[in-house]
Parts: sequence; structure tokens; C-alpha cells
Amino acid sequence: MSLARTLIDVRPLRTSPVFRRLLIGRTVSVLGSFMTMVTVMYQVWDMTHSAVWSGAVGLAQVVPMVGVGLFAGSWVDRGDRRRIFLVATVGQAVFVLLLAVQGFTGGVPVAGILALVAAGSCFGAVGGPAAGVFVPRLLPKEQVAAGLALNQVTGQAMMLLGPALGGLFLGWFGIGVCYLLDALSFGLAFYGAFGLPALPPEGEPARAGLRGVLDGLRFLAGHRVVRGALITDLAATILSMPVSLFPLVNAERFGGSPRTLGLFLSALAVGGVTATALSGAVTRLGRPGLVMLCGSATWGVALALFGLMTDPWVGLGLLVVAGAADALAVVSRSTIVQTRTPDALLGRVTAAEQIVGQGGPHLGNLRGGVVAGWSSGATALVTGGLLCVLAVAYVGTSTPELRDG
Repeated sequence: MSLARTLIDVRPLRTSPVFRRLLIGRTVSVLGSFMTMVTVMYQVWDMTHSAVWSGAVGLAQVVPMVGVGLFAGSWVDRGDRRRIFLVATVGQAVFVLLLAVQGFTGGVPVAGILALVAAGSCFGAVGGPAAGVFVPRLLPKEQVAAGLALNQVTGQAMMLLGPALGGLFLGWFGIGVCYLLDALSFGLAFYGAFGLPALPPEGEPARAGLRGVLDGLRFLAGHRVVRGALITDLAATILSMPVSLFPLVNAERFGGSPRTLGLFLSALAVGGVTATALSGAVTRLGRPGLVMLCGSATWGVALALFGLMTDPWVGLGLLVVAGAADALAVVSRSTIVQTRTPDALLGRVTAAEQIVGQGGPHLGNLRGGVVAGWSSGATALVTGGLLCVLAVAYVGTSTPELRDG
């Protein structure tokens, strides 16, 4: 196989100037969002020195994502997705700008900071489903997977770069400047989407309110391939998400060095970036269901083996493998959702995918912490990885449409 077909497929960048602008805007905005994530965590910890308040930052982000998400998806499937995305982008920018104001002036209690984070997350819960229709509407079907892979690799690259830049800028310029840079980054996201044509739903618009939400849930329950993809992702994240276990496993097995702990977190991202950068052969294969099942199973096996390791370098290698497998599974999941869902339902199904992608890891980290509290970090990793493999095997054997697709 030629190197050109192994490297990430960049045809969408060459053939679609609109997609290219969207990708640039999205990339800069994701960079700003990771800087804000670090800044919020730092500010809340600096104000409270409380792990409970630090944990509440995650709740402030996830609860609105779940509570608003499905209803937002129904709204997205009733209107012009471009306009809705632009409104949501402005809303996010406004609340990050308010975070910047309080960062410069001070005096806002920690609950007020979390309220601003939650309000911005509400707008993010609306913007995500709206943006979910852009790639399948802008690119030909055979380039959708490549477009999603480009979104994935740039997002993971920003996940590596954003926290590091956030830490540097916090030290150099302070909290207010970090928030302000994120607010400005939404300007590029707005510019990227502003040139889009109107994108109303193709087909019958969603019914208003709860009825529209239920229509989307009925589609998910009845479409075996899409349902299987989301269940597979939930199995991988809820049963074997490792991040909350890293500090404990680092102390149990590797001497508790903060350098090792930092490398654990980076190894997953390095694996993800590398795999996505070399995803050309996978996205051209045209079998996202099989790739997702294999990737999710590999994720579980790699994490179970990591739980058994005492050599930190072998452990880091396994985390790179896990990160690579997870990245390919995520690209494949999104490809399934965006190519198998009718456009008229895509906002609601993308909202469900967003909830799975955002909520699953948080529940998985909670599960890992509870199991580790009863036993040990290594036990939580090994049992979680094995349960993930068993769950993926069950989905694969019970859903041949996913396995063969």
C-alpha cells in the first residue's frame, strides 16, 4: 500500500474551500476551549483548594450537555442549521467573555464562575448538533469519513497543545487574558460558518418539543447499526475509561512521579494523533462498523494489559496503542452516525452522539474510581478492560449489520 493512501485523506481540503474554512475556525476554537478548560480548573482550585469544587467543573459542563442536548437536537432539525450554529457560537463567546471580565476584575464567587461555564455549555450543546450536519452536507459521501478524520486529528492536536499553552499563558499573562483569547477564537469559528449556504433539514422538519425528541429516540432504538455504534462507544468509555485511575496506578506501580503521570495523559493523545494522521487506509476502506468494533476491543485489551504492567515504558506504549484505537473508533462512530442517519433526524442523533461522547467518559471515570476504592487501581483497569472487550464482542455478534458495515 502506498504512503499516500496510508496518510490521512486530505481530499476534503482540496475540493471544498468551505470545509477548509470551517476546519480552520473549528481548530482555533478548540484550541481556545482547551485553554479555558485549564484556566477554569486552575482558578477554581486556586479559590477553593477543594477537589469537590474542582470536580464540579466537569458537572457544570456535562449536565447542560445532557439536559439541553436532545431538545437542542430537535430544534436543530426544525430550522436553518447554519443560523443556529452562528447564534450558538455568539452565545459561547459572550459567556467566555464574561469569564474574562471576572478574571480581570475578580470578586465573583466560585459558584458564579461555574454558572458561567454551565451557560456556555448550554450554547455548546446547541452548536454541536448544528455543526454535526455540516460535513455530510458539504462533502460527497465517499469523503465524509476523511472529513471527520481531519476534524479528529486537528482536535486531538489542539488537546495536546491547548493545555500546555493555557499553562504558559496563565503564568505570563494571568487568568483574564486566557479567557479573552478563547472568546476571540470564537470569531474564527463564526467566520468559518458564516459563508455557508442555508442548511434547512432535508425532508420533514422535526415536530416541536418532546414529540420531536421522542421521534429521534425511536429512530435510535430502531436503527440497529447506529444504535450498535453508540452502545459500543458507551461500553468502551463507561467500562474502561482510565483517566481517573492514572494518579492511583502511578502511585501503586510507578513511584508516584508527576512526570510519569503527565506522560500517561500525553500518551493517549499521541496515539490518537498518530493513528488519525495515518488513517487514510481506514477511511478509504468503507467499513466503519468493523473498524469501530476492532478499535474498541483493542482499546479494552490495551488498558487491561496496562493495568498489569510494572515497566512504565511498556505501559506508556500500551497507552499509545489505546489512544490510537480510540481515535479510529471515534472517527468510525461519527462516520456511521452521519452517513446512516436521514438528514431530517441528524441534529437529534448528533445530539445523542454528543451526549454519549461527553457523558460516557465522565461516567467511566466515576466507575473506575468507585471500583478502585473497593479494590485497587490495577484491578479497576484490568476488569474494566476485560468487560469492555466482552461488551464489544456481544454487540458485534448480536449486530451483524454493524460488523459487516
